[in-house]
Amino acid sequence: MTEVTSNTRLPTIIDVEASNFGQGGYPIEVGFIRSDGFSYCRLIKPQNDWTHWDAAAERVHGIPRQVLENRGQEVQVVAAELNEHLSGSTVYSDAWGQDFAWLSNLFEAAETVMEFKLEPLTALLSDCQKSVWHPTRKRVEHMLGLRRHRASADARVIQMTYHWSNGSQACQSPHAALGAA
Repeated sequence: MTEVTSNTRLPTIIDVEASNFGQGGYPIEVGFIRSDGFSYCRLIKPQNDWTHWDAAAERVHGIPRQVLENRGQEVQVVAAELNEHLSGSTVYSDAWGQDFAWLSNLFEAAETVMEFKLEPLTALLSDCQKSVWHPTRKRVEHMLGLRRHRASADARVIQMTYHWSNGSQACQSPHAALGAA
């Protein structure tokens, strides 16, 4: 008989919104939700040399550059707050390559070292979770009714999708007809 176990500890998830999706992009908002449920979100004031802006990216995240200039926090403040809340922990991203580049850009501009480890979320997912990820995420997004594509909201959706996909009947049942875990 196969014993079914599930990891009930939720991973800390981080998400970064950026000025564009390609070269020259820089972070404009960062948000996370820790395993204990604490969430954080900050707009980031662009540096003087962060000038590349993509209207298509703005349509996705809905944050005009003027809002960042008026209400964004300095990179030093955001980097210090991230280190304060995440120091020594492993944090996961569903877009590791992009988020790593944007966070590196943030910490470099702040002239400080990132004191947490960033890993791809896929490192935590079973094959079964990967197979049910997209329909599970759609259900989570529908359930939460989120209308904004923002960093902390996205982090919450990702964390909840991890939880629900990990607990899905297909991924937890040892019965062959449902798909063994």
